[in-house]
Amino acid sequence: MELEKNKQMNILFNFYGELLTDKQHEYMSLYYVEDLSLGEIAEQFNVSRQAVYDNLKRSEEILDSYEKKLKIVANSQSGSELSAQLLDYAQQNYASDLKLIRMIEDLNNLSNR
Repeated sequence: MELEKNKQMNILFNFYGELLTDKQHEYMSLYYVEDLSLGEIAEQFNVSRQAVYDNLKRSEEILDSYEKKLKIVANSQSGSELSAQLLDYAQQNYASDLKLIRMIEDLNNLSNR
């Protein structure tokens, strides 16, 4: 469960991280991207572990609220799935149309960034 939460927070952070304050962004980056512990972050910023924990929880709630309102991650994931299905369909039914296949591959690559 914790691994799934970390994965989801990393995704949300990639999409919405720039909307956080500098301190929230830094704590989230250190915790979720660089995998530092609460204690290591607290020591680096000369604050308590509780202060780091509270900041991370607030930041997580903010990222969750952005996604609930904007649904950018969900739409991106749906777009990626549809793009992959379209590529499969085109490869099966229009394999000789290399321009179409190339355009769909380019679209698929864009949605997977």
